[in-house]
Amino acid sequence: MKPYRPVPISECSEPLVAIPLELFAIETPHPYIKCGADYHGKSPYYLRKGVLDRVIKAQAGLQQIQPGWQIQIFDAYRPVEVQQYMVDYTFHQTIASRNLDLAKLSDLQQQQIWQDVYTIWAIPSCDPKTPPPHSTGAAIDITLVDERGNLVDMGSPIDEMSDRSLPEYFANCQDPVEQQYHHHRQLLCQIMTDVGFARHPAEWWHFSIGDQLWAWLRDRHNSEPTTSAYYGRVM
Repeated sequence: MKPYRPVPISECSEPLVAIPLELFAIETPHPYIKCGADYHGKSPYYLRKGVLDRVIKAQAGLQQIQPGWQIQIFDAYRPVEVQQYMVDYTFHQTIASRNLDLAKLSDLQQQQIWQDVYTIWAIPSCDPKTPPPHSTGAAIDITLVDERGNLVDMGSPIDEMSDRSLPEYFANCQDPVEQQYHHHRQLLCQIMTDVGFARHPAEWWHFSIGDQLWAWLRDRHNSEPTTSAYYGRVM
């Protein structure tokens, strides 16, 4: 069970709004559409209005530090149906990448693969009390591109199921290239936390504000948590 799931939600009813894509870098087509996810003809690029306002401020902060650089939006609002599709897709891709045969796997072996999948993916719950973070419109997966439009190397791709996804994975590395990976991750974190976002403790690319994960991160060292989420699931 994800530790943030018991956090209460006091929905603020702020609307989802379209992300002005001309302001950011994006991957076309959307990465999950390339995997076969069905958004039913709708754009995958939406966020809650207050969340979008802060991402725009974060990009302004980035350009004060690195002129010409941009935030690249990998994923934003994600319907629960897409969450379910990507969880299932990742399960089957993991089996294929490990040269396994699903029909020959025991229940215990399958359970272990599911546990690996859920290290990266939230449970695609339809319960309004436990929405996946992206299904609230308050979470965003991002990276950076430089002034030439090239991806800034973070040391591992988004959604990789390995320890390299941990934000501080390269923190103590001595190799100059790996030190640069850490510097880039720290820059990404700085511009986002400066405007109020919290970073996922196990994913260098995932930031949110106002959802259950954000509230849990704010209170996780307090003996009596007091922070509620104010963004719940958007239908």
